[in-house]
Amino acid sequence: MHKASVSAAFALTLMSGAAFAGPQYIDETGYAVSGYDVVAYLGLKQVAVGQSQPRAIKGSKQHVVEYNGAKWAFSTAANAEKFKADPAKYAPQYDGHCAYGLAQGGKVPANPNLWRIVNGKLYLNITPNVVGFWEKDIAGHITTANTNWKIKEAAAASSKTWTAIKANDGTYDGLAPVGN
Repeated sequence: MHKASVSAAFALTLMSGAAFAGPQYIDETGYAVSGYDVVAYLGLKQVAVGQSQPRAIKGSKQHVVEYNGAKWAFSTAANAEKFKADPAKYAPQYDGHCAYGLAQGGKVPANPNLWRIVNGKLYLNITPNVVGFWEKDIAGHITTANTNWKIKEAAAASSKTWTAIKANDGTYDGLAPVGN
């Protein structure tokens, strides 16, 4: 093999590794992040630790993008286009699984209304109680979750649903996405 071919093959390997994502968490809605608009999170006013975040924005069946083997719904065509241009910027960490769950070593579902943006990245958690544990050491939990993710990333996505957890009652007012 020529030196240029080896370099090109190495570059492709690096690029494909960087683009690799594990199995996306998809619940009973059939959509990533339960059909909520991941681009819209960046426009929501994030509150201080210890307070409930604003509810996530429901996506629409009219604005759907395929990425990482999943359907993603958006509230507007503009948000769908932003996502298409740079999905890694908007997709939640850990393929939509609970960030605290990953810090504890497992892939568990996440509630799209229990979110926090840290350093421009979206993190989700499973229940309001778990958010309390997560917020006690967000930076430390992210470090641990990132280490665990290297081991767990390729494992199967969680097959459980966050809406079946009684502790999530009141954290949402119906499933997304909306529309036909």
